[in-house]
Amino acid sequence: MELTLWTYEGPPHVGAMRIASSMEGVHYVLHAPQGDTYADLLFTMIERRGRRPPVTYTTFQARDLGGDTAELVKGHLREAVERFNPEALLVGESCTAELIQDQPGSLASGMGFNMPVVGIELPAYSKKENWGASETFYQLVRGILSKQPSEQSGVSHSPAAWKNEGRRRPRVNLLGPTLLGFRCRDDILELEKLLNQHGIDVHVVAPLEARPADLMRLPNADLNVCLYPEIAEATCLWLERNYGMPFSKTVPIGVGATKDFLEELHQLLEMPAPNPGEGTEQSRLPWYSQSVDSNYLTGKRVFIFGDGTHALAAARIADQELGFKVVGLGTYSREMARPVRAAAKELGLEALISDDYLAVEAAMAEAAPELVLGTQMERHSAKRLGIPCAVISTPMHVQDVPARYSPQMGWEGANVIFDSWVHPLMMGLEEHLIGMFRHDFEFVDGHQSHLGHLGGHQSQTEQQQSQAATNPSTRSNADSSSEESPLWTPEGEAELAKIPFFVRGKVRRNTEKYARQAGCRRIDSETVYDAKVHFRA
Repeated sequence: MELTLWTYEGPPHVGAMRIASSMEGVHYVLHAPQGDTYADLLFTMIERRGRRPPVTYTTFQARDLGGDTAELVKGHLREAVERFNPEALLVGESCTAELIQDQPGSLASGMGFNMPVVGIELPAYSKKENWGASETFYQLVRGILSKQPSEQSGVSHSPAAWKNEGRRRPRVNLLGPTLLGFRCRDDILELEKLLNQHGIDVHVVAPLEARPADLMRLPNADLNVCLYPEIAEATCLWLERNYGMPFSKTVPIGVGATKDFLEELHQLLEMPAPNPGEGTEQSRLPWYSQSVDSNYLTGKRVFIFGDGTHALAAARIADQELGFKVVGLGTYSREMARPVRAAAKELGLEALISDDYLAVEAAMAEAAPELVLGTQMERHSAKRLGIPCAVISTPMHVQDVPARYSPQMGWEGANVIFDSWVHPLMMGLEEHLIGMFRHDFEFVDGHQSHLGHLGGHQSQTEQQQSQAATNPSTRSNADSSSEESPLWTPEGEAELAKIPFFVRGKVRRNTEKYARQAGCRRIDSETVYDAKVHFRA
């Protein structure tokens, strides 16, 4: 077990809460001890919702462990059903309650409730939040559709059946959006508008704002759109196996992916191919990215880390649409490790698959990017390293849940992405002016207010303090390391200050490494030059 300050994903029961809270008419009874109710804050604070999640906790205490906790579970189940009268009941347990092995799902199934009861077993010590959300959604859809008459199911399903049935327009399901997802609410609005323009109706959106009765209507659509594979792919695969419903494989984030997404849907539904130039006409990203000073975007080094869906989309946009050079790509979603590794290999990189934010920070520092695209953890790490950052994925801060319309998908989503990614960078003219007036007090290191950091120019003591604050294990040897490290002379610091801020940290580390190898106790301007020659050789 590893103790950490931050985590990318919560336990799987938080994923189950996301599904229950996203839907209407669903209630979740969670067998959990006192203290596990902290997850409520995720929805009331991060999502800024005016109501609590539809969750009843058994909240057993230590003294209850000496009695019959199974009866405690049954009592809370009865109270929840009487009070909330849900259309479907989810029953599960938290990581702590899993150790007691009361099996609350089995208890609920035998209590004779007049509604679908879905017991979910989530292995808390081997799986995490996104997997929990995926499994819960899958079990809920499977449990509700199993109540349908057998003649409604089967594998004979044609996505072009809308033509034979005399319908003017095909219809699709949008699967995967949830609360605590990254901009899911706005993505749905954007895609509904986009599909309507192409003559395609949206049949059911789930789980976000869907009811249990809506899940029973899923097989009546012509195909499923898998928007967030971490959440919906398992359900889409089950619907494909049991109802013959195909599902889309392209996530429409970015101009190129949106174009491919529309072509995929039109082909599956046997509709005329869409206008290939629609992206250029509808989104401003292509024109804006081509009109900007080439020194501003082209070749900028970018490090990408997030959930699988958004990391993959960001890598494609950065490489193919904005002209960035991707120098790092990774994800904390182990379920998405294979496609992320494949994408990284195409870019000539080795993917970083990790849920340790310190390992991600170390990889980020080693890559020395000019822009970081990541989660709120990478934003903190990038600030310490003096690198601009844009958040592209959960986990996110409340400031990443904007009140304004801010999708990531579709043509408008591409516009939002352009603004979000480019604004943290210095524009070409701004960079030129800072270079011209770098000796003016407004532009010296430590006063770059537009970046909100030290521009990578930290003293040796500050660096050690920052490292110790980030990683407690380094605090014990911080003093001894300072004695061993070579000292920077004023001439050496002045020479280092001439180096662009975004690579200055790497140059500092390389120079100190060279100095230790060469036995230099003091680093002056000559040492900086010698190190430069050494590492170029």
